[in-house]
Amino acid sequence: MYRILISDKLAQEGIDLLKSTPDFEPVVRTGLSEEELIKIIGDFDGLIIRSGTQVTANVLEHSGKLKAIARAGVGIDNVDVPTATRKGIIVMNTPGGNTMSAAEHTMALMLALSRNVVPACNSLKAGKWDRKSYTGNQLNNKTLGVIGLGRIGMAVVRMALGFNMKVIGYDPFAAPKEAEELGIEVTDNLERIYKESDFISLHVPKNEQTLNMIGAKELKMMKPTCRIVNCARGGIINEDDLYNALTSGTIAGAALDVFSKEPPDNTRFTECPNCLVTPHLGASTEEAQIEVAVEAARILVDAIKGGPIRNALNAPAMGAGVAPIVCRYAELAQRIGSMMSTIAPGHIQNIKVEYRGAIAEKAVEAVTPSFTIGLLQPHFDTVVNMVNVSLLAKERGISVDVTKNAEIKDLESSFSATVKTDKVKRTIRGTVFGGNLLRIIEIDGFSIEVTPEGTMMVIFNDDRPGVIGAIGTTLGNHGVNINTMGVGHKLEEGKAILAVSLDKTPDAKAADELSKLEFVNEMYICKLQ
Repeated sequence: MYRILISDKLAQEGIDLLKSTPDFEPVVRTGLSEEELIKIIGDFDGLIIRSGTQVTANVLEHSGKLKAIARAGVGIDNVDVPTATRKGIIVMNTPGGNTMSAAEHTMALMLALSRNVVPACNSLKAGKWDRKSYTGNQLNNKTLGVIGLGRIGMAVVRMALGFNMKVIGYDPFAAPKEAEELGIEVTDNLERIYKESDFISLHVPKNEQTLNMIGAKELKMMKPTCRIVNCARGGIINEDDLYNALTSGTIAGAALDVFSKEPPDNTRFTECPNCLVTPHLGASTEEAQIEVAVEAARILVDAIKGGPIRNALNAPAMGAGVAPIVCRYAELAQRIGSMMSTIAPGHIQNIKVEYRGAIAEKAVEAVTPSFTIGLLQPHFDTVVNMVNVSLLAKERGISVDVTKNAEIKDLESSFSATVKTDKVKRTIRGTVFGGNLLRIIEIDGFSIEVTPEGTMMVIFNDDRPGVIGAIGTTLGNHGVNINTMGVGHKLEEGKAILAVSLDKTPDAKAADELSKLEFVNEMYICKLQ
């Protein structure tokens, strides 16, 4: 049974998903102090949080069997990701769940700011009828500068284009191809954004590069009619400098949904008539709350069960945005690695993997680590996963040489791994038939076909009649059933191989009897992960 701690308020739909998942038990305990979290965290396999829970390094030092953390939302500032990485804990978020909610809130603030919606509302409620004081500005034909062209930034762009705005876009990493296709003027010059924009909207994460990226210098570059909206992260704009710019008339206005400290100690922005403030409502819609809760539960279940890892902050992405065939090859690679850890005894000297055919043209960055996970896991007490596999391999001087050959040989696609140790050299080759069926098709030059699942038994034997019958009978006498079987021969050498998947692991007595059969040269029993 996997126990999942939910330490912040979560939509019931996410909790219900966990309850309906076999072998998963959600436990809701909100409002925990750091000391309380330290005492119980090690008893849980997974943790779902929002912005309230602080997952500090001290908490993570007591993580026990914790495997994964899922944030129902985008920001991950409240998790010590480097410590989690060292501990082999996957940290994930749900960036897509609140995209439309945050983008719509950005546009709502932009419209409210330009049309003086809040002060006009307050004035009318106070008994006044003052139309002249609240004349606004329209968005039509205005220039919007968007800083950060990720999911939310691009959603804002599409909405702004619907208002017939001219959009200039900047992204500190790389602008998506879609940006120019939509007619955005993409620039790598931030000063242009500051100098030409009538409205500026921020959509970048808070990090060392973006902290205080807009200060007094940048604000002075802006038009006195410019209005700035921040629904991203507090601290991207220097709040002291922004306050001074608003009160001195350097810029026309600002709308803030986020602050350096939440809730803010200083209420000075509430005193500025040209500043509109909301209490971090970007993701606060019913639809977004449900979506991020369900997504957080779903990705946590997948990660803990060894399925595709998605939206990880400290691991290669799998699943979302990754071709399904690549995900299946990652599963195949990990199972091949598990087999190799058993049939290639000794100290590893060299590892080579090869992608052949159509798979060689895919983005397979997460497939090779999957193989390495399968290879290393039996040799470690700690969990080996996408987070720590590279570090663990590097610490042991293990490197993997990768080659890709798009030329089709005998199959449309295949993945093969060769491991040389101080004792043996082994090669296992596999493929995915029909986009879904995992198969081992070759071991050490022996052509076979067997499904890599559950418990595998690999026997190198003399090529002679009666081998299959004797092995089947021995297994049957011990209540072990054969699920799939592959047999390969090298007639010129008089050697053969038998690879079978079993419904359960043979006990020590059965294994001893099998190894003593006169035709058996080598026998290995592999428990695939």
